Amino acid sequence: MPSISLLPVSKPDIIFILMLKSLKVKNLAVVENATVDFSTGLNIITGETGAGKSLIIGALNILLGERADKTLIRTGEEQCGIEAIFELKDSGDIDAIMEEIGMQACSNGELIIRRTISANGAGKISVNDSPATLQLLKQIGTMLIDMHGPHDHQSLLSPDCQLDILDSFGHSWKTRSAYEEEYKQLSELRQKRLKLEKPDNEVSAQIDLLKYQIKEIEESGIIDLDEKELLTEHNTAANASEITELTGSAARALTDADESASNALASAQQYLTRLQTLLPDAETWLKEIQSAALTVQEISRTITEKAESIEADQKRMQWLDEKMSILQKFKKKYAHTIPEIKAHLEKSKERLHSLETLGEQLAEIDTALSRQNKKVVTAGNKLSVERNEAARKLATSITKELKDLGFTHGAFGITAKETEPATSGMDSIEFGFAPNAGETMRPLSSIASSGEISRVMLALKACLAKHDKIPVLVFDEIDSNVGGEMGSAVGRKLATVADHHQVLCITHLPQVAAQGSTHYVVRKSVSGGRTSTTISTITGKDRTEEIARMLGGKDLTSVTLKHAREMLDKFSSKHVN
Repeated sequence: MPSISLLPVSKPDIIFILMLKSLKVKNLAVVENATVDFSTGLNIITGETGAGKSLIIGALNILLGERADKTLIRTGEEQCGIEAIFELKDSGDIDAIMEEIGMQACSNGELIIRRTISANGAGKISVNDSPATLQLLKQIGTMLIDMHGPHDHQSLLSPDCQLDILDSFGHSWKTRSAYEEEYKQLSELRQKRLKLEKPDNEVSAQIDLLKYQIKEIEESGIIDLDEKELLTEHNTAANASEITELTGSAARALTDADESASNALASAQQYLTRLQTLLPDAETWLKEIQSAALTVQEISRTITEKAESIEADQKRMQWLDEKMSILQKFKKKYAHTIPEIKAHLEKSKERLHSLETLGEQLAEIDTALSRQNKKVVTAGNKLSVERNEAARKLATSITKELKDLGFTHGAFGITAKETEPATSGMDSIEFGFAPNAGETMRPLSSIASSGEISRVMLALKACLAKHDKIPVLVFDEIDSNVGGEMGSAVGRKLATVADHHQVLCITHLPQVAAQGSTHYVVRKSVSGGRTSTTISTITGKDRTEEIARMLGGKDLTSVTLKHAREMLDKFSSKHVN
């Protein structure tokens, strides 16, 4: 099953979304065909272990851009499909993304995402009935749903994650982006200086080599020649004797020999001159023969002139051989053509100039580095001020939330230490927690109790929910390792968060389930040798029995049913069904 992220590190003020309206799943693992219509508030999802509750989370993850494994397709089927419909209060930002890539905007605030996974690997993705990419799903997915599962507590222990959480709470993304841009320019200057920094002996050796190569190319004169003309002349000069012999033979065949073409045409003219008095057609033939005779004479004269112009000049031949030898050497050494050798020469001159002025360049970069480092420190200090203020407020807020979750005398703290400028700022952040009065604040990473970590996570979510505009929050068994009265406290906190967000919560705790505004149950059944999972809304008697099952197991008793009714009555103000 795809992993579930701790927190979408999305910038605030992105978009308002009313709710996830419905989710349709077909042929995904043991789900043959299921449609869930979700409500606002706290949507509770329960069911026996192994019934398939986590498939809802998996389906949402796939829709929001996680990798899809074809092994998830229901046995015997060729493909599975998932569809989600969101009702948007303001779709402007998502519309802007889609219109930018030529896709259809939302109609009346409705966003429809569909994805199919095929056994042959030819899956399909569509957003508002237009073909879409996995990248687009991931991009809009962070704007739609914040998902948290039971295995995400470790992410909360990561210093990088804690820093992101603090910046999200403090709305510091613009300030952080400004710092990151300044730091990026500083890093680029540092890289530029590193490329220029070389030992003096290495620079000296490169200068000597470049000077030698430049002198070699320039003195050769090769770059001033036309390669095609050079090759042609060299070929002609190299074959001068054979050319002279062949041109002489051709001239003789045309005009000089007794049986030459010219003599044959002359004889033909004599015959046609006599014939034209007897046969009118012969006049035309005679004209054509006369024209051919003139052509033969002209060709013979051209061949003879060309042959006379070719001389096996030994000095010229020596010069041509020398240039050809240089050209072949340069082709192996520098480039494959004369224009490319010329380009190499220009680059070598530029490189030589750069090395000869290396000291000046380093001085300029050092000046720029000093100036840029001041900009980084200024931007970093501004970010640190915001973070320190946000840390104070977030620590106070989480401490307050923790009191509601059973830590009456607990305290949450955030330590911010100044560091050297780094990619994300000039601060080292550490979340700390003291669960009981008189205890020393310890880093979260040293807390062994998963139940304590779960409640810290929920307190954090409750704080961020007031500031984060991603409206759909999904909790997959966040109440694991919590029970009794603490379970009731977790349920109350989830219900409070649901006052401002649509919350989907998979839970095994009846104290949490009883506080939902809408309750869904996932059931697994076997029919015809096939296992199927269904999900449906439960109310009234069915809901009482489900809470009783969660309290005491499959065998319902009057005691568990009475306890379930009392629990539902107790939290009746928190649910509508």
